[in-house]
Amino acid sequence: MIDPMTATARGIAAAVNAKELHPWEVIEAYLERIAALEPELKAFSWFDPQTARAAAEAPMAGPLAGVPFGIKDVFDTTSMPTSYGSDVYTGFRPARDASAVHLASRAGGVAFGKTVSTEFATAAPNLTCNPFDSARTPGGSSSGSAAGLGAAFFPLAFGTQTSGSTLRPASYCGVVGYKASRGLIDRTGVKPLSESLDIVGLMARDVRDCALFASVVARRADLMPDGETRSVPRVGLFAHDLAEAPSAASIDVLEKVAGIVGSVQTVGAPPWWEGLGAAQADVFAWEASAALRPERDLHWDLLKPATHEFLSRQDGISFERWQAGIAARDAALADLDRLFGDCDLLITQAAPGEAPIGLGSTGKAAYNIRWTLLGTPSISIPAGFGPDGLPIGVQLVARPGEDAKLLISAAAVEDVLRKAGVPARPDVTDMPDVVQ
Repeated sequence: MIDPMTATARGIAAAVNAKELHPWEVIEAYLERIAALEPELKAFSWFDPQTARAAAEAPMAGPLAGVPFGIKDVFDTTSMPTSYGSDVYTGFRPARDASAVHLASRAGGVAFGKTVSTEFATAAPNLTCNPFDSARTPGGSSSGSAAGLGAAFFPLAFGTQTSGSTLRPASYCGVVGYKASRGLIDRTGVKPLSESLDIVGLMARDVRDCALFASVVARRADLMPDGETRSVPRVGLFAHDLAEAPSAASIDVLEKVAGIVGSVQTVGAPPWWEGLGAAQADVFAWEASAALRPERDLHWDLLKPATHEFLSRQDGISFERWQAGIAARDAALADLDRLFGDCDLLITQAAPGEAPIGLGSTGKAAYNIRWTLLGTPSISIPAGFGPDGLPIGVQLVARPGEDAKLLISAAAVEDVLRKAGVPARPDVTDMPDVVQ
């Protein structure tokens, strides 16, 4: 008998499909943990145990059979309220599920509540805390998905990324966070923020679970690594990002990972790299201003102060700056092969270091924004701990469209790290502070 609390999503689904495990056993194990820890963690914006129990009574089969998954509250759901993290939409019930949510449910997964998002996935944090230290942020905007997964509330979770909203919180919470290539996973039914930047993000306990999740919602069987990976990919250490003021612990973790992986070559930044930060900011500002114009014009008084500030900052961005940002992106994409050279993927920080103290900010996305603008597939994997014992991840990046190569390569890197004794994350049965 497997333990649903520590089993992979793959293991749970295999046991449920083989009738060796009943879905209600899975659900009850997670419900018990949520009941004990959610009052302080605050990972959910909406959760109903009876809805979860009812779902477990239905016949289940498929690649996600019996696997609970958290849903960031910017994905539409018919069976649960969808507020997009805002009082503007309190109690709102969409007419259909987001496409990705529907595909996960259709594959046998159990929709396990709506997880906390910052308001409209922008800058206004909510009260969710880090599962390893309640005084620290879990990151954002996919705050509840990362915190809930780190606290073992569910084995899989949906997020989104427009700047660094999946990979950064994944790093802070000791889980795997994957941002697909732009267009790989359908965004129908996900609250728009920036048409050129928004990407569905996926979170899991390990790379293979993330790949399984991706294979379902992208409808791409080739995304799932077949058994144990046979070789470590050719990796380039993207050293330029060391100039982005990372913590000493973050640098140490990155260099240790590079040393363990071996055969890593240093890759320098091309001349256009630095300017992509401003380009991403301009594209984001112009498009978010349009996407949130109805809420701004009709419901200003219901928006959070941080959202007021965020929207007001966008006012000075012109169409010409948006055009220039898109042009900078396109020019960089045309030169991307030269950046990668003969490397299969690049490795860099996923976040500046451990999760920052305080809940008033979700941390900085400096290591993510340029890759998000380029639409590259990227993944954060747990790779070590900082001086305060909190998780630190590393980010692996592949060329656009090479998601299968990224996931297979990331699984190989993960295998090498675990064989070298690098723990994936703190033991979920022995977490300090919040989760204990």
